[in-house]
Amino acid sequence: MSEKPKLKVLKEGDLEDKISVLVGTRPSIVKMGPIIKELEKKDINSFVIHAGQHYSYNMDREFFEDLDLKEPEYLVESTKECEYHGEQTAEMLKGIEKVLLNEKPKVILVCGDANFNLAGALAGRKLRIKVGHVEAGLRSNDWRMPEEHNRVMIDHISDYLFAPTEEAKENALKDNVKGEVFVTGNTIVDAVNQNLKIAEEKSQILEKLGLTEESYFVITAHREENVDSKRNLSKLIETIEKIGENHQSSKIVYPVHPRTRKRLKEFELADRAESIDKLNLMEPLGYLDFLKLLKNARLVLTDSGGIQEESCIMQVPCVTLRENTERPETVEVGSNIVAGLEPSEVLKATEEMLSRERNWKNPFGEGTAAENIVKITTQSLTYKNKG
Repeated sequence: MSEKPKLKVLKEGDLEDKISVLVGTRPSIVKMGPIIKELEKKDINSFVIHAGQHYSYNMDREFFEDLDLKEPEYLVESTKECEYHGEQTAEMLKGIEKVLLNEKPKVILVCGDANFNLAGALAGRKLRIKVGHVEAGLRSNDWRMPEEHNRVMIDHISDYLFAPTEEAKENALKDNVKGEVFVTGNTIVDAVNQNLKIAEEKSQILEKLGLTEESYFVITAHREENVDSKRNLSKLIETIEKIGENHQSSKIVYPVHPRTRKRLKEFELADRAESIDKLNLMEPLGYLDFLKLLKNARLVLTDSGGIQEESCIMQVPCVTLRENTERPETVEVGSNIVAGLEPSEVLKATEEMLSRERNWKNPFGEGTAAENIVKITTQSLTYKNKG
């Protein structure tokens, strides 16, 4: 990836203004992928910045390949050694600001609640570039979560708030945001619709792991409130042990985030985890492999908001390993139970979700979110041929 790519050459009739799309983590690449493709499909002058919040071949670049996306024009690499939220956000803000000063887009699109989104939104606001917040209006109402700080602040400095559901729109309006709020659906539906068939055809992950449909559980946990605490991480390991005991015919697959693997070693829990029968602690997967793995699971236990959505869309039962969720729609339709981390509660929720019929309704739209977002965004842009 080049830090100083050649600028795109405008053709007669092209947009004179540019749109910047910001990514920085695997979920953001998945969710912004449909928007990037829609911009290319409509031949709209745009470029992508990778903010570098997470960056490794397995965790990011493979996602671009799986999703058939071009590599970002810009990569902010100065955040790898940052330990604290403020330091990381500041470094990303500096890097993103330099790109925006060079490219001078009319709009920057950010998605979600990670630190890089706040950095991108702040950089855009300070430079008087319009900010569009994809996935606006989500609320966990838990002010202990760094993600909650970020999503609220981004909403308040955004010009366009692209809410995935009516409930998210109401959250934003209750907060008295200044920008315009639009219900667009969630781009995760676009992504699943575009990529699930490809995953089913191309991915050999079940064969590689010796799995069959609905013969295994999937676990993902990486949020700092879960893995940066020895007490909470120990509870997670205990939960996995008990699930293994209660469901001895099922395997357990856990693609382990680097943050989690590091904490397992620091807290001297790695040996205990690795000794659990039928637990596969594996490296992070590419998107297509993970999508197929998730689609064919008996149940997923996760602290990821995006996976709560994906499992809901694909009719896979979900148990959320947190005390709250900013995706309450999944609970309302019956695809998800928010169980916390206490092993007894997680086990109870697991049995409840396994007993439910997989017939809930997808609350996140019909798969046209990217089209809606691009249409709204480009209404404010200037065409070269306009008089």
